[in-house]
Amino acid sequence: MITNLRLQQFRSYQDSTFDFKEGVNIIAGPNASGKTNILEAILFSTQGKSYRAKDIELIKDGMDWARLDTIFGGKPRTVKIIKDGQTSKKSFDIEGKKHTRLSYKTTIPVVMFEPNHLLMLSGSPELRRAFLDALIEQTDSAHTTVVNNYKRALLQRNRLIKNRGQSMKNQLFVWDIRLSELGAQLVTARHKIIDQINQQLSHTYSNLAGATSELTASYSNPTEPEAYASYLLKRLEKDLELDCLRGYTGAGPHREDIVFSLNARPLAVSASRGEARTTLLALKTIELNMIENTRATKPILLLDDVFSELDGLRRQSLTAFITTHQTFITTTDADIAKRRAGHDTNLIKLPTTKE
Repeated sequence: MITNLRLQQFRSYQDSTFDFKEGVNIIAGPNASGKTNILEAILFSTQGKSYRAKDIELIKDGMDWARLDTIFGGKPRTVKIIKDGQTSKKSFDIEGKKHTRLSYKTTIPVVMFEPNHLLMLSGSPELRRAFLDALIEQTDSAHTTVVNNYKRALLQRNRLIKNRGQSMKNQLFVWDIRLSELGAQLVTARHKIIDQINQQLSHTYSNLAGATSELTASYSNPTEPEAYASYLLKRLEKDLELDCLRGYTGAGPHREDIVFSLNARPLAVSASRGEARTTLLALKTIELNMIENTRATKPILLLDDVFSELDGLRRQSLTAFITTHQTFITTTDADIAKRRAGHDTNLIKLPTTKE
């Protein structure tokens, strides 16, 4: 549980402090008052990254650094972001110990729900991959390392095929093997989490929708996980000339997709807005349960103006979780949010400022 947050030169805030309570915290204010910036600060303190911007963009305009001080579970946690030319450096101080990044053990589980997440269902495959990998990272301590190592190997291979020097093929074989091995680990983890999601998905969706439906998720890679390393290695060798022409690696987990189907119809092309909202809420419900079961602690809920996106039945379903987790809700209408979240709430009213 977070009880206190101080923001210095972070986004729209020069120096502001907020106190929170264990249950529902409603952050109310007009548009451009800095509501979402508070959620972003909580997310950055708990996960070590923003969901919508680069680190350097979190520093208040015209300033060279930003700082977040929080109290989680009665223990202090400080994050600093300092400009370094065109980029930035960040550091974490957790209970007096210095860190350059947050590990699985030093992150605090969080589930965020914001309107733009609806794009995940109909937008680019990158959004669906990001959702899946973010969920795995919060439930598997090794996944972040695998993802980062895969990205580094992919970057190295792309550099080689762009240069196309005489020694390229000899060097490329080493990186093809590395990419294939890491790709297989990544795909295996994705298949595993999708299997776990599918065990709950139809039931959760049907409860939220008030009618029996079949909702499934499937991974679009062309072979089984145990054969993936061999498949990808052969594919990389076969597509080498094509990759050299286009200047990037066209096959691998970084190009694959997750397909959601409702009653055997692809959701991305046939779902109504109500079906999309229900699907997203079902996925967020499953995300919450999976993280809670794996980490043996209740995640913090961050809800960015979501009540306006949900009808009565879906709001009721979401409220069931709000009453059992520390929750932060942003809204332009405090009275409506209080009625929907219950009366035992902590209300934080913000004046108009630049968000």
